[in-house]
Amino acid sequence: MSEIIQNPVWMYLILVNVYVFCLMGYDKQQAKKRRWRVPEANLLFFGIIGGGLGGLLARAFFHHKTRKPKFLVCFLVGVVFDGLLLFFS
Repeated sequence: MSEIIQNPVWMYLILVNVYVFCLMGYDKQQAKKRRWRVPEANLLFFGIIGGGLGGLLARAFFHHKTRKPKFLVCFLVGVVFDGLLLFFS
């Protein structure tokens, strides 16, 4: 466990995935309240740069952005990015 904490790649991936998961949850709450939303570009960007797993989990958990294929594609690209980052680190 301490190896994961000391590895900057693992820490980055954990943080970005938790951030995307929380951001998707926040956006879902804002949508329910009909208030200001997180721009889709932000969600997609953070999903692609490593938050794909967090985004996929958030889609399933919050039932948010499930009808938009571009989110599925971007989050899957993010998961592939995660794998490549771990493989080459």
